[in-house]
Amino acid sequence: MVQAYNFLASWQLFPEKCNFEYQLVPKSGNYKIDSIQNGHVLDFSHNWVNIENEAFYAQFSVNPNGEKHPFNHGTTENFATHIASEINNASCLTVYFFKEDQEHLKVVHEILANGFMKVSHHGKKEDGSVFTNTEIYHKQLSVLPYASSAGSVAIRPTKEGVIKHKALSAMEDQTNMQLNQIKEQIELLARQAQEINKRKELSMMIYEAKITFKPQIGQVYHVYEKTDGSHVLSLVAPSEWGGGSGPFAQFIATVKLLADHTWVEC
Repeated sequence: MVQAYNFLASWQLFPEKCNFEYQLVPKSGNYKIDSIQNGHVLDFSHNWVNIENEAFYAQFSVNPNGEKHPFNHGTTENFATHIASEINNASCLTVYFFKEDQEHLKVVHEILANGFMKVSHHGKKEDGSVFTNTEIYHKQLSVLPYASSAGSVAIRPTKEGVIKHKALSAMEDQTNMQLNQIKEQIELLARQAQEINKRKELSMMIYEAKITFKPQIGQVYHVYEKTDGSHVLSLVAPSEWGGGSGPFAQFIATVKLLADHTWVEC
């Protein structure tokens, strides 16, 4: 079951990325795919809440060998009589549900280039017309006790499911908020480090340049490159050379001396 490795995880739903042609659109959910029985069987478990705050839970297992197997799952036994699954490749996993010999629902799992998982449900409504529901999930950093899909089969609303989902949602909201705060702090520190490093490199270049006067803190100066590749700090701006670099090979930058004796480009 090596090809199933990419799917074995807990996944969190992106409600805003879903496209539903049938049934209520979910507002949150999780989806978990696991390997059991020494890797010969895939176990799917689902937990989701719709826009009317109804919580649902589902779970089923199947051998992904492409063969039909009896589908017997308690209260959902009328949903299908047989189930089959196959691992098409390392990025595609398909599950089929049958009523007698007729395919009732096909669920296609695809790993996208960005690492997300796309789950497409292709089925038939009560009137016989076809529908396609599409869900997008991102992999969770930690494995939750269960997972979900808005297009789940074996749907069973439970009070326990509502309580667990609300608790998990609150926990995820809090931890995600804290992680986002830390991420923003890290990004800010990274930008500050880049700015300091940039000032350091600029300062090193200037202090290695030819300086014939004492620079004053807060004053603006101009750096030029000479024909031999060395640099010189000048009081004369490019505009005072008529918009050029004067006697030098080229103009490099306009800079200012800060109180900590580092230089910053203006």
